[in-house]
Amino acid sequence: MIEVFNYLLIFITVMLLIILSMVWPPDSPWSPWWRTNRKTAKAAGRLAKIKPSDFVYELGSGDGMFVITAARDFGAKAVGIEIDPVRVFISKIMVKIFGVGNKVKIVKSNFFDQDLRQATTVFAYLVPRALERLMPKLKKELKPGTRFISYRYKINLPLVDQDKKNELYLYKIG
Repeated sequence: MIEVFNYLLIFITVMLLIILSMVWPPDSPWSPWWRTNRKTAKAAGRLAKIKPSDFVYELGSGDGMFVITAARDFGAKAVGIEIDPVRVFISKIMVKIFGVGNKVKIVKSNFFDQDLRQATTVFAYLVPRALERLMPKLKKELKPGTRFISYRYKINLPLVDQDKKNELYLYKIG
């Protein structure tokens, strides 16, 4: 009986965490479990004019939909950086399902600990506080001309273009 109760308690806790992640406050320092859907990922790729010669990074890659789309629809090589082991597992399965394992690498890590200098395009769906903390890293590691796409939230860089309908903002590192 106690074992059943423990499993039920774990299940309820996990469900509450999933529900909480869906209504996460945008000024939180951590990012919730939000998804980038395929339609938005394609729109971001078009906005940034991703091409096969690009090397795309996604910071907090979740289920990997953006890096999968960058590889599958635009031919780019891509790296998804995700700290959550559950999301890493899911994204690795998604990479196999979509057949882009030769172009997409999923790294289980904190993106603050990863070297981004190889990137030609970086995509992030992060809350404003996380984007703010990320700015020094972007300015230090990204080469001039590197494109940065932010989904839903603006950052303190000169805006190059935007897709208002999909809430996408494109910046170039100066």
